[in-house]
Amino acid sequence: MRKVLVTGGGGFIGLALVRELCRQGREVRVLGRNHYPAAVAVGAICVQGDIRDADAVSKAVAGCTTVFHVAAKAGIWGPLAEYHSINVLGTRNVLAACAAQSVPHLVYTSTPSVVFDGHDLEGVDETAPYATKPLCHYAATKIVAEQEVLRANSEQLRTAAIRPHLVWGPGDTNLLPRLLARGQERSLRIVGNGTNRVDIAYIDNVVYTHLLAEENLSSSGTAAGKAFFIGQQEPVQLWPWINDLFTRLDVPPVKKKISLGNAKAAGWFLEKLHTFLRIQREPKMTRFLAEQLALSHWFSKKQAETLLGYQERVSTEQGVERVVYWLQRKIL
Repeated sequence: MRKVLVTGGGGFIGLALVRELCRQGREVRVLGRNHYPAAVAVGAICVQGDIRDADAVSKAVAGCTTVFHVAAKAGIWGPLAEYHSINVLGTRNVLAACAAQSVPHLVYTSTPSVVFDGHDLEGVDETAPYATKPLCHYAATKIVAEQEVLRANSEQLRTAAIRPHLVWGPGDTNLLPRLLARGQERSLRIVGNGTNRVDIAYIDNVVYTHLLAEENLSSSGTAAGKAFFIGQQEPVQLWPWINDLFTRLDVPPVKKKISLGNAKAAGWFLEKLHTFLRIQREPKMTRFLAEQLALSHWFSKKQAETLLGYQERVSTEQGVERVVYWLQRKIL
């Protein structure tokens, strides 16, 4: 039986991946700073450790044939040093451990934010250059980490990077809860003209792509050294999609608008204020968030379809139905 390690197996993507791997009968090890009862409940073995601890990482990957490196510091606010230590140094530890322990396959969870440059991105593919002036530490450190993962590809260690965008679904601990909280307090504003289209990625499709990448790396290897955009078959119009979800959940739809310019100005001011006053919590608006909410960012999935055999398993409508059911039960 092929042993696998999932870093960050207690998070939304990591735990969903762990569940599917265990369902398939794989021997799954999870590396994280905490003990994850949900992972243990489905049959995984939890190894407590920090990816910033090289020795802990090396011990965790020993004997594995694949490492799914999902762990990261996400979000759009926080000290650069923390983002760098987790996203960059932690990834270097994973790469070094894979090399030292002769692990042949590494699938890295990246993000489309690595190419987001403050302009509309409509149907671009993986030839799009990395952003030269990323507006948040998350994107900046994920750029470095992805570059190092792909450069590390070799005959001894085949690597691939998956770039899922706006991952959502039952069990989501970030995107949907934050949207709903802002919607219920009526603090959301449509940024820009409200017609921007974006990619979203249902959690089951994200897990499926990670497994396709592992299968490819362990066979033909045509995906080795490459990154892959993934998402639903078609992008959605962001604000109508949000408002449709809100309507189904009896949350008031977002109607008030703010221009991109004003939102970026507010974001710049709040960033400076939070930095000056050393406020730990994330500002309600940042320049990066303003651009994400106003601009189009959707991507070609042709490379994933051609090399990995990716096809959408759960449609957007099916996903919404499942999410609404989950959220209604959670709320009640």
